[in-house]
Amino acid sequence: MPRMTAAAAAVEILKREGVTNAFGVPGAAINPFYRELKNVGGVSHTLARHVEGASHMAEGYTRAKAGNIGVCIGTSGPAGTDMITGLYSAIADSIPILCITGQAPVSKLHKEDFQAVDIASIAKPVTKAATTVLEAAQVPGVFQQAFHLMRSGRPGPVLIDLPIDVQLTEIEFDPETYEPLPVYKPQATRAQAAKALSLLLESERPLLVAGGGIINADATDLLVEFAELINVPVISTLMGWGTIPDDHELAAGMVGVQTAHRYGNATFLESDFVLGIGNRWANRHTGYNMDAYTKGRKFVHVDIEPTQIGKIFAPDYGIASDAKAALELFIEIAKELKAEGKLPDFSAWAASAQERKATLQRRTNFDNIPIKPQRVYEEMNKAFGPETRYVTTIGLSQIAAAQFLHVYKPRHWINCGQAGPLGWTIPAAIGAATADPETPVVALSGDYDFQFMIEELAVAAQHKVPYVHVLVNNAYLGLIRQAQGNLGINFEVNLEFENINTPEIGVYGVDHVKVAEGLGVKAIRVTDPDKLGEALEEAKKLAVEYQVPVVVEAILERITNIAMSKTVDMSDVTEFEELATEPGHAPTAIKALKV
Repeated sequence: MPRMTAAAAAVEILKREGVTNAFGVPGAAINPFYRELKNVGGVSHTLARHVEGASHMAEGYTRAKAGNIGVCIGTSGPAGTDMITGLYSAIADSIPILCITGQAPVSKLHKEDFQAVDIASIAKPVTKAATTVLEAAQVPGVFQQAFHLMRSGRPGPVLIDLPIDVQLTEIEFDPETYEPLPVYKPQATRAQAAKALSLLLESERPLLVAGGGIINADATDLLVEFAELINVPVISTLMGWGTIPDDHELAAGMVGVQTAHRYGNATFLESDFVLGIGNRWANRHTGYNMDAYTKGRKFVHVDIEPTQIGKIFAPDYGIASDAKAALELFIEIAKELKAEGKLPDFSAWAASAQERKATLQRRTNFDNIPIKPQRVYEEMNKAFGPETRYVTTIGLSQIAAAQFLHVYKPRHWINCGQAGPLGWTIPAAIGAATADPETPVVALSGDYDFQFMIEELAVAAQHKVPYVHVLVNNAYLGLIRQAQGNLGINFEVNLEFENINTPEIGVYGVDHVKVAEGLGVKAIRVTDPDKLGEALEEAKKLAVEYQVPVVVEAILERITNIAMSKTVDMSDVTEFEELATEPGHAPTAIKALKV
């Protein structure tokens, strides 16, 4: 039997589980593992500037391609605690990442050794499993189980904590005979699928709600096939955006209190039946007024995690199933019903959703200086085509992006949906671009998100990871300012100051162009909306030429209120800005405005 260190065995398992890339920061307690990364080979490594950044890179890497599992690595103590935010982000959005941490020797775990912390206990609430391995011979089994858990049921992250002496201990392990454990995913029965379809077919105005579980299951083609077969409009959730192309005749927009379309909410409120697949009824989708969301319609909920069914509200019928398995059955049964002439004609209902899509639009074409944010998204729609992969996290920038940008493919909207940590965007974009360098990546940040982990730009410069980063700068915590308005305050949300080193930018404070250039990337500042288009085109060229990120900073008006509900009620959304009343007001809308 071959003998090797437990750390070498772990690296061999990573390779055989399909891992080709890892992100991390070495340190004393994890150095034996790093030695084996070098000696064993086969796993490329990206050196992050911050360990939290490594965890977000791993998530972006996972989400860019079906089957990927991102790996993040750090030394003991604070490296592990730094990655907790990344683990929380991953579990909240059902994203599998593997976090590997070093640890003090087993004999020192109870002696308050330097940087020794019970990271497994800290990580348990934000992982599917978190284990400190105390016996070297258990390392292969723990890693094998980790991949099984990450892929089975509702996907999610796992943490493995390796004491330094466990890493160094030699064990017997034969990598040539290693095999991954079978993945477990619950599957709907035909009887369950038939029952769900019978409820849908009894309705007059049904909708499909497509969640991120469909993307996780790599089943977006099946979702589109099913929708076309029964001719029913599709509402995408924020995590499910891209399950159906925005320009598809059955795409009915998004619903919610923030990241929603006027036409999406209007269509939903006209519906009488909703089949949710792979979604979790998140509060930004449903709002807190559940009567407004549920009254007058029946619900069927399909989710891979049984305990998700009934968590937010009790559906009329629930099915615990992987989205792909359920959709295959829905299609099979629907085809049989169609052959028998038993499918209702929903064409008038589907057409009404498209009518709303052509009439209920928000204005984007403004010529104001400073720039209104809506104009930035209009210019982004012009500059970036259907192949673009967008990456963003939270804030007014992200909310407006969901209202104005267009997504045409799965995994082309990579958004931290539930956790929303500031700083996520830059490292997640690096991870996504590393996973799929052929697909153009466009990151989007407000100024505060951009500043949180700005040091990771140096990682992209060092490792030659090109992408375009659109930075909308109003020198404000815009979303928090808007939320504080409901409380009658405007407190501790102002970021403006006069930068003594860059007086030409006035009160906008941080000179992002200088900082970005100091970190080794290119940057362009735009103050005139008519210059946005050429700046974005120039950024694409510079990214290709220099193989680094290119930041395009748009100097925005200080205060803009983006449409959202003040009452967290999806039926009560306030439109703060002028609406589109003629085609020139929204020239990049999916459908030309019908007046």
